[in-house]
Amino acid sequence: MNKDLMRQLADARGVSGQEDEAREVILAAIDGLVEDIRVDALGNVLARKPGAAGADLPRVLVSAHMDEIGFMLRSIDGDGLLRVYPVGGVDARILPGLRVDVGPAGVPGVLMWKPIHLGREQKTVALDNLRIDIGASDRAGAAAHVKPGDMITFPSEFRAIGEGAVRGKALDNRAGCALLVELLQGEPLPCDVLVAFTTQEEIGLRGAQVVVESLQPDMAIVLESTPAHDLPDLTADPDDGIAFNPATRQGAGPVLTVMDSRTIVDPRLLNWLRATAEAQGIPFQLKSSRGGGNDAGAIHVAGSGVPTAAISMPARYVHGPAALLRVSDFDQSLALLRAALNAVSPTLLAHD
Repeated sequence: MNKDLMRQLADARGVSGQEDEAREVILAAIDGLVEDIRVDALGNVLARKPGAAGADLPRVLVSAHMDEIGFMLRSIDGDGLLRVYPVGGVDARILPGLRVDVGPAGVPGVLMWKPIHLGREQKTVALDNLRIDIGASDRAGAAAHVKPGDMITFPSEFRAIGEGAVRGKALDNRAGCALLVELLQGEPLPCDVLVAFTTQEEIGLRGAQVVVESLQPDMAIVLESTPAHDLPDLTADPDDGIAFNPATRQGAGPVLTVMDSRTIVDPRLLNWLRATAEAQGIPFQLKSSRGGGNDAGAIHVAGSGVPTAAISMPARYVHGPAALLRVSDFDQSLALLRAALNAVSPTLLAHD
């Protein structure tokens, strides 16, 4: 993992629909590594890394979404407090008291809450009832610094922590973006890599819906971060630690999706990724759930259909202000991605 690149990506602001800062970091990072760089009408970054010499090389789309969850400023109350809409899957349980940055200038604010001295009975606060306090005393004072429509993010606190982990804002899915950049920094592969850093995934996979028509891939691989379910059962004996068999665990390697709420992964691609991991001695995990989803849900049904798989990195605390990712899971995901693309062939998608 290139931690400097990861820091730049995590620190960049880029709520769905306003991914400008993240896009600028990505454009700078891929300059000189790819051809045909362009930004489409939805703000997706598209490009191509030509394959090693040869005719009729497979065209493999590799994508990662660059947007993050956050809020949009809805209105300003008379007392100067800000009302907001969520943008993406924001978890109201964790919000009271958190710090936020408002608008392009990053005006500092705090999601209001009632301190325990005044509200021991207080339970989870509905998002509609939360306000952001930027220190203004009235509407005019707040309006001098922010305006309705401003996007709101959590402040970044990217850093290396513990034993081989990093913590940061928006690792869902700037970690996937970093993975794609590092792939592009490698040698040419026996395929044309069609590159898509997509927008608005968190609000309905919108950017991904248009990239297939532009790039015309033969197949696709989506790079993602996925929730790690390896937190301990806090009701169990503390000496037991994790008291169940989690679906995805940190430190156990990349996660290969079998199915989710939007996609059943093409079995040819799933078998190819599994066989590659086993041949290379790369640990991996399988994920099959009725919830969640990623850009594969839009890509695999675009056009006349695109066989699609997903490689994800297990991360704790996603969709919050500070996700946690193991460096080993990132490195093993990159190793699997490179090994798989080095093994791709025109016969991969042949039906028996």
